[in-house]
Amino acid sequence: MNSLYTFAAAETAEKADLFGVLGIDWKLLILQTIAFLIMFWVLKKFAYPPLTKALDERQKTIEAGLQAAKDAETKAEKSQAEIEKLLAEARTQASDIMATAKNEASSTIEAAEEKAKTKAQRVLDQAHEQVQQDIAAARKALRKDTIDLVALATEKVVKDKITSAEDKKLVKKSVEEIEI
Repeated sequence: MNSLYTFAAAETAEKADLFGVLGIDWKLLILQTIAFLIMFWVLKKFAYPPLTKALDERQKTIEAGLQAAKDAETKAEKSQAEIEKLLAEARTQASDIMATAKNEASSTIEAAEEKAKTKAQRVLDQAHEQVQQDIAAARKALRKDTIDLVALATEKVVKDKITSAEDKKLVKKSVEEIEI
């Protein structure tokens, strides 16, 4: 029994030596555990609340920043859509202005052409009238010259001069016969 007691004592000593070999002191371990728990309680009571409050505020600030960024992005998209709408309207208005300008230019050209045609026709009519007047004057002059020539020819043939009134009657009659 003695040997059993010695074996149990040896076994207990080995266990104690095992913690001793590992450098673990039970008293120190218990003291450190108590110090750790006190430190944990002090930190939990005084240090963690301000830290968690600061972290919560930081989280709220970050979330507010993210929300502001989303809002800004939404506003930017709306602004972009508005800009594109305004550009489309401006393009439409420019198109309308160009079409109106083309129509006005076309009508102005047509009016100018019509005016030029009217003026050309007027000039042509005036020229035609002038030609008709010149022809009439030439015929008159030719008739007068013909009458004078016929009178001269008649005078030479007859050798007797007829009175000018009779002469004009004969010449007129002769000319009328020739014209028919």
